[in-house]
Amino acid sequence: MGDESSGQEKTEVPTDRRLQESRDKGDIAKSVEIPSAAVLLASLFTIYLLSGYLIHTMEELIRHYLAGAAQIKVVPDNMVHLVRGSMLYSIMILGPVMLAVFIAALASNYAQVGFLFTTEKITPDIAKIDPIKGLGQKFSMQALAELIKSLLKIGLIGYVAYSVVKKALPAFIPLMGQTPYQIMIFAGRTAFWIFLKCALTIALLAAADYAFQRWQFLKKMKMTKQEVKEEAKSTEGDPQVKGRIRSLQMEMARKRMMDEVPTADVIITNPTRLAVALRYDAAQMAAPLVVAMGAGAIAQRIKEVAAENSVPILEDKPLAQALYKTSRINEPIPDNLFQPVAEILAYVYGARNKRRRA
Repeated sequence: MGDESSGQEKTEVPTDRRLQESRDKGDIAKSVEIPSAAVLLASLFTIYLLSGYLIHTMEELIRHYLAGAAQIKVVPDNMVHLVRGSMLYSIMILGPVMLAVFIAALASNYAQVGFLFTTEKITPDIAKIDPIKGLGQKFSMQALAELIKSLLKIGLIGYVAYSVVKKALPAFIPLMGQTPYQIMIFAGRTAFWIFLKCALTIALLAAADYAFQRWQFLKKMKMTKQEVKEEAKSTEGDPQVKGRIRSLQMEMARKRMMDEVPTADVIITNPTRLAVALRYDAAQMAAPLVVAMGAGAIAQRIKEVAAENSVPILEDKPLAQALYKTSRINEPIPDNLFQPVAEILAYVYGARNKRRRA
């Protein structure tokens, strides 16, 4: 599907920002079939697991009202007591099932979309009540696909239920000689298998529908190359501006580094390409500190500043290369370079002392 604004094809995977913006509006990949399947399975298994308790409670309810039918007076003064008692029994019977249904509905929706609160979908919008647009949606390809999906679902579930009933048909005729209790057990068992297989079929259809809804959603969320570039520019900034900022930051760091060169004790070079400036104060430092270093034009500038400020410049190609590769500015030199650097500093200090005596 082409992008109307630029004519480009939407071929790029949607970014996290695009998906988050869609989520904030309530537009997410979601299947309404999953909560339906979860509710059916939860209610069915709750009834199955609590069947003994439910049957016992219903027996008590029937015994209470039938055994005491002669003593129950349906008069206005007695209605509150009767209604309260019937509601209590109803809660005892339906409460566990309703609780299981409530938890299953919440869990199935949370598993799909997580925690999401938005008023975007319920905000009044005149465009949403446009009769012409609404009529077009009723006869759109999506509506036709939903109709076909519903018909297929009804047909498949009907076939599953029919197959269970057909399999149980040979056992129907012998029921004529059974007691009512045995007939109820057979009917309950058959109904359980019908509902279970239908619920499992709905669960499989729900999983397939969720996969389809997610694929369709990601397809709708795809972006053009231009949209990806514009989003990157808005979130990370214009590349030209970022490049200019980096350039200014490097220039400022270089200036601060050059300001430290006059405080160095010695400049070690290789001799033309590299330059490393070292400073050492035995009273405050455990090891010599690298105050500046660079290659090419920066190395040349370090040597010029050093010459202007009478900082000794010594040539030692292996040591200069080792310091440049393994050292960091404003950090002590590596341990393995202590000995050669100490020898150079001793030479520099000795030469300085000779000049002072002269």
